[in-house]
Order: sequence, then C-alpha cells, then structure tokens
Amino acid sequence: MVNMVTIYGQTEDEKQLKIFYDLALTKGKSYDWLNHLSNQIGGRLSGSVQAEQAIVYTKAELDSLGLDRVWLQPVMVPKWVRGTPEFAYLESKPGYTSNVPICALGGSVATPPGGVKANVIEVRELSDLEKLGKAKIQGKIVFFNRPMDPTLLNTFQAYSGAVNQRSSGAAEASKYGAVGVIVRSMNLRLDDYPHTGSTSYGDLTDAEKIPAAAISTNGAEFLSTTLKLDPNIQFYFKQNCKQLEDVPSFNVIGEIKGSTKPNEIIVVGGHLDSWDLGDGAHDDGAGCVQSMDVLRLLKLSGYKPKRTIRVVLFMNEENGLRGGRKYASEAEKNGEKHVFALESDAGGFTPRGFSFDSSEADFSTILNWKSLFEPYLMQQFTKGGGGADIGPLKKEGIVLAGLRPDSQRYFAHHHAENDTFEHVNKRELELGAAAMVSLIYLADKYDLGSAN
Repeated sequence: MVNMVTIYGQTEDEKQLKIFYDLALTKGKSYDWLNHLSNQIGGRLSGSVQAEQAIVYTKAELDSLGLDRVWLQPVMVPKWVRGTPEFAYLESKPGYTSNVPICALGGSVATPPGGVKANVIEVRELSDLEKLGKAKIQGKIVFFNRPMDPTLLNTFQAYSGAVNQRSSGAAEASKYGAVGVIVRSMNLRLDDYPHTGSTSYGDLTDAEKIPAAAISTNGAEFLSTTLKLDPNIQFYFKQNCKQLEDVPSFNVIGEIKGSTKPNEIIVVGGHLDSWDLGDGAHDDGAGCVQSMDVLRLLKLSGYKPKRTIRVVLFMNEENGLRGGRKYASEAEKNGEKHVFALESDAGGFTPRGFSFDSSEADFSTILNWKSLFEPYLMQQFTKGGGGADIGPLKKEGIVLAGLRPDSQRYFAHHHAENDTFEHVNKRELELGAAAMVSLIYLADKYDLGSAN
C-alpha cells in the first residue's frame, strides 16, 4: 500500500517544493523587480528621494499581487547626505602627490572646508591606540589597516572580525586627539573601490567628532607601503557629508491571511534601504524582491497557508535599524504572535542553506527538512543568527532564520560603488526565492515555532 503522503514516488513535500522551484525558475518576478529598483531608482539611502520612490514602487507591486492586505508602517529615520565626491591624496613632499580612492563613512562629519592634511599613524587594532597614547596620536590621522581574515571561509565571520575599526575607530581615535580617521575597506579583494558603512561617535559632542573615511584595499596597501618607506608623508582628504534632522519614512508590508491560524504570523523580508554608492542590488535589493516573490509564488502555486504570511520591506537597516525596531515594537504593542521570521540580507548569490536561531526542539524539526533541499544543493542547515531586521522580534518560542547564499564574492560588492544590477545573476536570484518560499511553506505546515 502506498503511503498517503507519497505521490508517484514523491512525498507531498517533495512535490510541493518542486512546484515552487519550477515556478520561481520559469515565472519568477524577482529579477524584473530588482531591475527596476536598481536601474530606475538606484541607491536608496534612508531619507533620500530614492528611498521614497522605492516605497511607492514596491507598495504598488504588492498591491498588484492581490494580497489580503498591503500597507505602509510609518517610521522616523536618520538623514545623512554625502555631498560632493570625496577627494584624497598622499603627499611625499610639497607638490609630489598621489591620489587615492576614498569615501566618507556613513554618519561621518565633514572635514573643514579646506580639508584635513596631517601625518599618518598606522594601527591594526583599537587597542593599539591606548598603547601608543595621546602623545603619538594627537594632531595625526589614524589609519586603521586590519584586513578581513582571508583564512576564514565564512566571510561574514571575517567581516565581523574586522568591522569594529570602521564602526568605532573614529570615536576611539578622537579621544587621543586624532584629527581624522582612514579605515581599510571591508573587502577580501584587492581593488580600487572604497566601501562605506556606518560609523558611530557614541556619546561624543559635536566638537569632539572627527571625519572618517574608508580607503580602497589597493589604496590601503599603497598607503601602508609608502608609510614604511617614509613615515613622514602627509595624507590629505576632503569630504562634505552632513547629518540632518530625522525624516519620516515607511516599512512596506503585505500579507496573505492564514486560513486556520490567522493570528499566528510568519514574516519574510529584507531591507529596502541601501547605501548610495551603487544601486544596492545585492544589499539588499535582492532580499526584498525575493521576499516579495515568496508571497507571489505561494499564490501562484495555489497553496493556502494556515498562518498569516507577511512580507516586510524594512527601512533603515544600514544606518539605524529603525524599521526593524519599529516593526517589532508595533507587533508587541498590538499583541501580535510571531512564530517564524526569515530574512534575506546576504546577497543574491547561489543559495547554499539557512541559519537558524531557535530552540533545540525546533532545530531538530528543521533538520528533518534538510533532505528536501539537498536536490537543490541547499545543504547547509546551521545554528546562527537570522538577520538584523528580524532580530528585534526575538523572544522565546519564535524561530529566526536567514538565507545563506555563497558568500565568497559578497564583500567585493558590499557597501561599494560596484553593488549594481549587472553583478546579480538571474538564476541565482530565483533559486534564492525558491528556497525561501519552500522554507516558509514547511514552517507553516509543520507549526514551527508553535511554542511561542
């Protein structure tokens, strides 16, 4: 006798995943949506005109899908503007200069109108500042030059091990009298693209804040080598960025109401904002369009979820996480019961698996699904974080998950001018959407997170 859940040699779940993958690879919309976000709108820095255009566009597209509800959730976001392009050079002696590629770090203050020129002191660790002391740092530009560790195959681990020099370097160097900070870009590749990203001044007063910029990895190598040959060289840089007052913006939300458990909510999402240097195709246009396609593919397949499936396009992940925090606070205030959340914020490259922040019991259930994904080369099911925007939802009983694409090329584009549409492969992007809708289906069907 054939098992009731087996259909023509396949289990019901195997058949359903095949439907999702076939639809995503033949009738997917994610690539077309990303084309518009990237090439018709562009970089979507929080508070910018482009960010607002992206809100209008994605809401209209969700409206067109025939979802049960689509709405905008207000959130106040920071508004930082880059201003005119940055400029920098090394000067070995008056009149002898070599230009190097830099970009202001997000949240940085501007240089004085005439720029900053000073001698340079190179360090690798934040702790080096204390060892050197104020006498050796005061009046100089601190150059943080700690590369991402190339021996770590998990490139996000390598990023985490290097990023504190970018996020905290300016605040720490200011305490020792530095007049500026230059930080090696968070990039495993040697190239001429400087990579931006947030820097924080902590509780420093405006008078204590010093300008901070990223230098390309090639530029960092050149500066480091030149300093070894001549420690007395000077570095000049000029940037015109400015932090303005907070402005109103929105998270974009759409949902399919659950058929039998509508008060239990499953979230899938990415962040709609990006940095301004490229068009944010990988970070995180890809995650947004994949998440939108999850709901479209559910409807197209005819699957009717038991729980409410909600897509959330979060605003302001890059320089504040205001959207993620606002969504979680509103969910708490409204007494909503979230049981599962999946985020895609690691690029549109070939999906390799998922990471999960869950109880051991839920993770044991999840591991039973691994064999369903292995035919699609999705073989990495690991414990770990879900994502920054869904992190504020964390509480006992909820399962947080993150799509984990191949990450070896990601940091060549992350926060840089070359994070653009042509670097996203259509098939890889669609495979990610297929994997995501498959996981959402399983989480819904098997009551994952029901202890919440």
